[in-house]
Amino acid sequence: MNLHALRLFHVIASTGSVTRASELLNISQPAITAQIKKFEKELLLTLLKPQGRGIALTDAGEELAILAKRLFAVEQQIEQFALDYRNGTNGCIRLAATYLPAHFLIPTWIAKFKQQYEQVEMIITTTNSSDALKQLLHVDVDMAIYGGLPEEYVDEIQTEELFQDELWFVVAPNHRYANQQVTLPEMMKEPFVMREEGSSTRERLFSLCRTYNSPAPTISLQFNGLHEAITAVIAGYGANFVSSLVVREYVNRGELCRVHVDGIHLTNTIAICTRKNEPLSASAANLIQMIRHNPYKHSL
Repeated sequence: MNLHALRLFHVIASTGSVTRASELLNISQPAITAQIKKFEKELLLTLLKPQGRGIALTDAGEELAILAKRLFAVEQQIEQFALDYRNGTNGCIRLAATYLPAHFLIPTWIAKFKQQYEQVEMIITTTNSSDALKQLLHVDVDMAIYGGLPEEYVDEIQTEELFQDELWFVVAPNHRYANQQVTLPEMMKEPFVMREEGSSTRERLFSLCRTYNSPAPTISLQFNGLHEAITAVIAGYGANFVSSLVVREYVNRGELCRVHVDGIHLTNTIAICTRKNEPLSASAANLIQMIRHNPYKHSL
């Protein structure tokens, strides 16, 4: 089917006039008439008929005009979709996040983002640091929001640091080390409540012990989530090594207390990770730009 001729017919049907169609399309009336006659021969249908000094649609023309209107309305929708997608106001963002940003940063960021880009679909997977980077490398997600030190895949992943926060040792208020200054070997004698293997903070704790030749901690309780691990410590069992973002409010309310370990001051990097040398969609780029302009208030 000759879509150009169908478009000419659509404009004629919409305006009710070959003359008006000629003006709108900047095509001569004889050229339009010739195209329509050729189109009628292609379809083996008569679409237009004389009426006074003008033209009218035949029954077949009336039916085709309805279909043509639907077709070109969809065409406009496609053009608008493409424009929105290029501008980032439409599309889908697949995001993997480690537990720290997923629970304490991303909800606020996404709420702000969706206020401006309501039509963008968000698919967010919360997982540990190791799996988040694997998903990024396997192209299962467009970006990862990471809390830790993403060094393993430095050649394949582009990392943009957003800010840093402190890593704290915390215990219940009735613990003998609450608000005390202790050595690292003393701290490592305490039972620890930690996240599962693959957790960035857990790996940092073991790395810290290796660096200072200290005995490794005993992980007496292991959970797959931050909340469960923190709740166990608040209840009075063991210690945790955790981002200040997670426990700052608990410490401020007196539900947890810090333990100050001699010579230890570690920070946690909150970063956006993307695949190197691979362009982001406009919607993903808009999300990153929004995050850059909304740093967390407790960053160091």
